Amino acid sequence: MSFTVLTRSVVRIVPQVQASARHLVASGRIQAQAQARAFASASVQLQSPSSGGPDRIFPSMTSVFPTQRLHNKTVLVTGASGGIGKATAILFARAGCNVVLTARRADELSKAATECSLANQQGATGAGGNFAAITLDMKDRSQLDNLVSSLPDWAKNVDILVNNAGLVLGTDKVGDISPDEIDIMIDTNVKGLIHLTQIFVREFKKRNAGHIINLGSIAGREGYPGGSIYCATKFAVNAFTSALLKELVDTPIRVTEIQPGMVETSFSVTRFRGDKGAADKVYQGLQPLSGEDIAEEIVWAANRPPHVNIAETLVFPVNQASPYHAFRGGN
Repeated sequence: MSFTVLTRSVVRIVPQVQASARHLVASGRIQAQAQARAFASASVQLQSPSSGGPDRIFPSMTSVFPTQRLHNKTVLVTGASGGIGKATAILFARAGCNVVLTARRADELSKAATECSLANQQGATGAGGNFAAITLDMKDRSQLDNLVSSLPDWAKNVDILVNNAGLVLGTDKVGDISPDEIDIMIDTNVKGLIHLTQIFVREFKKRNAGHIINLGSIAGREGYPGGSIYCATKFAVNAFTSALLKELVDTPIRVTEIQPGMVETSFSVTRFRGDKGAADKVYQGLQPLSGEDIAEEIVWAANRPPHVNIAETLVFPVNQASPYHAFRGGN
């Protein structure tokens, strides 16, 4: 396990780390259909640190919602080297948060942390946030056990845990699924998430505060052929999150599950084992969600008043209604 720490203008590499309240929260259930948002007049174009060219457009956070409640909060996001996790880390940084990013891909993770620093500098709060990029394998229990002790001093008291890391491997049907791929999906999507959550629940109980945001999926509501193991893992995340919400109901600790529909990220490329053409066909004929769409839902849920808990959010593209029901109109 190793990590990079960034301040507003300074980057330094930290040597490798040895792996060795009483409030009833109001729960809300929101089914949202995400549509393209026109924030062009209030957006900021960040420059890619590697190429110097445009990387992506991020909406001004004040054009989405005020984020004063998040200022100086510390957020830990797993699976933050790309897709939803990276977009979430950047939006939290833009809201004035300190952010710990974790993932397996060290190079991409370091780039994401640099983008967080840029977003933070250009955010509405003008805050000088702190950012750490920590390589972490959710399948490795020893790395998870040592994560808290390896955090830099400014990140010792995490306020918000975003359990985003997860993957799907292959499209094989039952009887033909690789045992190794079954283990990888269950160990990452379920066991890793549960183990890390247990660690932070103990930390949150000590401080009588905290927010756990788990990334579920529409696949956790309805199974589909060729995705039996992935669907099973997301059903498990849904059940675990539901039970956790009930267990923490006599505390101020909030628990949220975000359930996306079709989101165009590298997720499908991994599912099709690197076949970009096959992955692109998943979204053919409709406009899927983006990682930024889901990041906005996550940051919005985290930004609710302390007495409000968004228990569950189901987010579809406007032309999707279930894993099987989508209108492909040739978009």
